[in-house]
Amino acid sequence: MDQDRLFPADPTTRAIARELYAEVRGLPLISPHGHVDPAMLADDVALPDPAALFVTPDHYLTRMLYSQGISPLRLGVPDRDGRVHAGPREAWRTFCEHWYLFRGTPSRLWLEESLAGIFGVTRPLGPATADEVYDELAARVADPEFRPRALLRRFGIEVLATTDSPLDSLEHHAKLAAEGWGGPGKRVIPTFRSDAVTDPSRPDWLASVIRLGEITGNDMGSYSGYLAALARRREDFKRAGATATDHGTPTAQTADLEPAGAARLYDRLLRDAAEDGPDPADAELFRAQLLTESARMSVDDGLVMQLHPGAQRNHDRYLYAEFGPDSGGDIPVATDYVHALRPLLDRFGDDPRLRLVLFTLDESAYSRELAPLAGVYPAVYLGPPWWFYDSPEGMRRYRELTTETAGFYNTVGFNDDTRAFPSIPVRHDVARRVDCGFLARLVAEERLPADEAAEVARDLAYRLPKRTYRLDGGSDAP
Repeated sequence: MDQDRLFPADPTTRAIARELYAEVRGLPLISPHGHVDPAMLADDVALPDPAALFVTPDHYLTRMLYSQGISPLRLGVPDRDGRVHAGPREAWRTFCEHWYLFRGTPSRLWLEESLAGIFGVTRPLGPATADEVYDELAARVADPEFRPRALLRRFGIEVLATTDSPLDSLEHHAKLAAEGWGGPGKRVIPTFRSDAVTDPSRPDWLASVIRLGEITGNDMGSYSGYLAALARRREDFKRAGATATDHGTPTAQTADLEPAGAARLYDRLLRDAAEDGPDPADAELFRAQLLTESARMSVDDGLVMQLHPGAQRNHDRYLYAEFGPDSGGDIPVATDYVHALRPLLDRFGDDPRLRLVLFTLDESAYSRELAPLAGVYPAVYLGPPWWFYDSPEGMRRYRELTTETAGFYNTVGFNDDTRAFPSIPVRHDVARRVDCGFLARLVAEERLPADEAAEVARDLAYRLPKRTYRLDGGSDAP
């Protein structure tokens, strides 16, 4: 790969970017928001075949191929009943036959860098090389040097946060900690993702609430017992190393009901969930109330609160019917933050004990709403470009749209938000290169001294995520 990739084309600015990148290239990786399966690391099992490793679980890839009429069944994606209709080599061949579809996309950049930088595979992908690359990769993943824990060390990951349900036993995190992966040098920590028990629109919400009560020993027939159970599980996660919560609500709507009104709403949802299902308006109001309750709990227990609405889940009904939820059919939607967050911010937005990190899939909200909110409220931090926008162009636009209003120090650095473990170092490298390119332009335009630009580059790559997510003991100093 070209060593100057993603840097500005102008020779003067490119030279500055190169110098800035030298400052951050070797810094450890902080991954505070991701979806790597902790069982893979706890059990340290060999990575799967090339198709299962790179293609089948990657919605960036499968949705692009599906848009061109290639069924996920041909890529080894299991149907809703768990049946697989294409073998690994067949799925890989299908993928390579259509590799040209990814020209100019971040998926191509991530995959080519992963193949070359991690596995030493430099053959161009395509129909003619599909089998050779498959065999080369299959030999690599069978080598103990490519086991997950060995790669975790090799990648230079200092902290890796997973995303875990309140109903999770956390046994894999306990195993990692017992074997020495819970100390300050290398940490794999959980994140409290509460949606399973805070979103009444989910078909299994009532069963999840009942299970939460069984785990904690709380009476889930009362709203106070329900809140106590949530607080108890948050403490369990903190003891396992968690420093953050995660909330994937459809909207950013928050509410601040009187305790009696919130209790009546909860009682009504319990009753309706046991019968014909909740009223959608009640479900939305409850999610809104629970965001404010979560902020209150974060003030008490110090867990950083992450909120990322703005996805219309499972928009493609066929994909949902045939392959289940989270099968690549999600679409960004416009999201209101200014009005929706007002109840929560009225109570906690000026409290420095709260850290609320906001992500969005509504790119137009960066400059109009999120950067100004982060630029005013002490509790609000602006998360990085995410999901559809964690691309070179998306990252550049993000800095252009937010820096003049929020600066750099109301943002939280980068997180990879990936399920594809081998792509973690590549994604961080892309972010560091893009940020260095942006800073180089400020230096070239005499808007920022070179020494300050180097300090900002180091902060964005390493210090800000550690500080924001309280991975350094909670210090506010950059």
